Amino acid sequence: MVRKIRLYGDPVLETPCAPIPEEELGTPELKQLVDDMFETMYQAKGVGLAAPQIGEAKRLFIVDCSAGEEPEERIVLINPEILETKGEQVGEEGCLSIPGFRDNVRRPYRVKARAWTPDGEVIEVEGEELLARAILHENDHLNGVLFLKHLSTLKREMIKRKIKALRKKGEWD
Repeated sequence: MVRKIRLYGDPVLETPCAPIPEEELGTPELKQLVDDMFETMYQAKGVGLAAPQIGEAKRLFIVDCSAGEEPEERIVLINPEILETKGEQVGEEGCLSIPGFRDNVRRPYRVKARAWTPDGEVIEVEGEELLARAILHENDHLNGVLFLKHLSTLKREMIKRKIKALRKKGEWD
């Protein structure tokens, strides 16, 4: 089921998420949430989606840099922990919760994370370039941090003013 993506201004997006308890791992409800998230992300043409973006304040995100083309590229990280980052990259980022706005963000080039799978297995995931960027971007969501916080104050304020104008016209809800 496709869920509604929450837009900038919704408090759930800037609230740190609670960990998912071990007893929820493997449940049909958790697996359905993950399926809903992939369906929602693919419909929105994204490469990552965090649970708070659909109103679920849970430490869970998904990533698929193939945009659904390669099923083995699907990654689900529950209660992730960033173990290591290396290097640096600057690249354009956007966010499904802030549609229509993109800007360059500086992030590590490589990341290593540990997390649970929906079935309760502990996994480690390593990624470079786009995958590293996506993992770090989605992990930020779990901590209530939007990509806007990585921009200069001037750029961030310009985007906020544009969103305020869109909201006034009823085009941002």
